[in-house]
Amino acid sequence: MEDYLKYLQPQVIAQLSSMELRARLVVEGFITGLHRSPYHGFSVEFAEHRQYMPGDEIKHIDWKVYGKTDRFFIKQFEEETNLKTYLLLDASKSMGYASEGSIKKIEYASFVAAALAHLMIEQRDAAGLTIYDNAIRKTLPPRATRTYLKQILTELSLVQAANVTGTAQALDTLAEHIQRRGMVIILSDLFDDPVKTMTAFKHFRHKGNEVVVMQILDPLERSFAFGSDALFKDMETGETIATQPWHIQKAYQQSMKDFLEYYQRQCRDNNIDYVLLDTATPFDKALFEYLNKRKKMH
Repeated sequence: MEDYLKYLQPQVIAQLSSMELRARLVVEGFITGLHRSPYHGFSVEFAEHRQYMPGDEIKHIDWKVYGKTDRFFIKQFEEETNLKTYLLLDASKSMGYASEGSIKKIEYASFVAAALAHLMIEQRDAAGLTIYDNAIRKTLPPRATRTYLKQILTELSLVQAANVTGTAQALDTLAEHIQRRGMVIILSDLFDDPVKTMTAFKHFRHKGNEVVVMQILDPLERSFAFGSDALFKDMETGETIATQPWHIQKAYQQSMKDFLEYYQRQCRDNNIDYVLLDTATPFDKALFEYLNKRKKMH
């Protein structure tokens, strides 16, 4: 595996000592990958430049970059903030699940959030973070400075999965509080009433925000490929049930399929970007999803 690719692997990133290092290496790996892939048009000396838009002042064009690429890019300046992004992280107890050999959903989600915040702030966009379960635990409003990034990464490194899920309820409260329109990125397993959760997503849209939903599951939650006998425990109530998984595997898989398709369909119908990730998915998928959305918003 090429060196930069390994930092897009959840298992590798989980072994690193600090959230700052994780965020930086994921983003560096991602950008190196962009340069070597069909998507390289996305990133020319990423942090300092953006593509020329009609109405931009010609004096800000970087002619050196034009010489190399035949494309017009504008040099950006410290004070120029294009977009406010709100990262909303579900830290309820179900996010603490990990099957054998996988990392916890909460870890995966926090690594994605860290890399996204790093990427945004490097691009002079403002990033903010809200951690919630059935209520809002912590909110850092969007800002665009590097010192603020440290604060976001510190919060992400401390986050633990606890309390019952209340995605719909917490997100509704948040939608009311967001004053400035921007991009809202939700990182959650979405294990809550789908109809109520969708209503909360629509609340953000109604207030003029762009919305990206990143649904994060464990690979086993998708496949239900457990062994012959298993003891299941509800992470939020502590209730246990012993069963032979193969008896219920088909029914479970069908229910899961219906559950995921509901979100996919509803998000599509409401102009919300939806991406399904499991904790083994390389991080470039999430980052590319964000960049794609960001590009459409220019």
